[in-house]
Amino acid sequence: ETTAMTNREEAEIQISELDLLSSMFPYEEEFTVTDQLAVAELKHYVENESAEMPSSKVQFILNVKPEVSNASTVEFSMACALPFKYPTVLPEITVRSSLLSRSQQMHLNSDLKTYLMQNCSGEPCVLSAREWVKDHAAAYIDKELSSSSVATSNATQSDVITFTRLWIYSHHIYNKQKRKNIIDWAKELSLSGFCMPGKPGVVCVEGLQSSCEEFWSRVRRLTWKRILIRHREDVSLEGGGHAEIQKQRKFSTLEEKCFDAHGARGNHMDLGQLYHFLEERGCADIFQMYFGVEGH
Repeated sequence: ETTAMTNREEAEIQISELDLLSSMFPYEEEFTVTDQLAVAELKHYVENESAEMPSSKVQFILNVKPEVSNASTVEFSMACALPFKYPTVLPEITVRSSLLSRSQQMHLNSDLKTYLMQNCSGEPCVLSAREWVKDHAAAYIDKELSSSSVATSNATQSDVITFTRLWIYSHHIYNKQKRKNIIDWAKELSLSGFCMPGKPGVVCVEGLQSSCEEFWSRVRRLTWKRILIRHREDVSLEGGGHAEIQKQRKFSTLEEKCFDAHGARGNHMDLGQLYHFLEERGCADIFQMYFGVEGH
């Protein structure tokens, strides 16, 4: 098991990333730290064994002008806050621009978050977020114009909710406490799915998008040799009532599934049984994503 980073190591990484940003973007209009006190506290914390944890997160703004073909360069601002446990947890980033509608902005921010969740766990990633915004943000200005201009005033953004299913892969899941967390958290967040302990470990959760993301952010904070989202499904539900959500579910609750294994420690699951279990629920194609082979 890799050991989790200490708070001081995380703080040191934050400071060196801030130093890097200020050397790359020396001008105020590109990079501004909005809370100098938080940075001072963070430095003090790193330099003094006895110092308390800082009381506020480091916050800063990065402004990005994407390279777009048309002459008018649009500016996007990225408001960033670094949680104390960053880079173990993701930075909080909100991208804004005067040319984005509310739904375009939500769409862009949710895609950026997905990109970070899939590519940046445990590594400093403000620069890769900035690169992503530089390459992709301009495309959101024209997105959904057709649909939002047709939408009537009463069909507000909040009527559309997203149902999400995450397929999580872990090098192994043996630890009883982790297995208990997975089941308890799923229950607390009204998620269904299953957890297959052993090696490899497979977890599937489905439910409201925000609940799935909360589940993932908790799970990935635990110490893992390797854990990642192998596949993600998102379905937009108009109206999004309880019945709509229930209709999308492929599993009724979240339970642990042990497909009896014949490994020496009884840890290796019978993948044939897993395949049939997935097939019964119309998820057979997922098997291939996990194991790269046709099931049988």
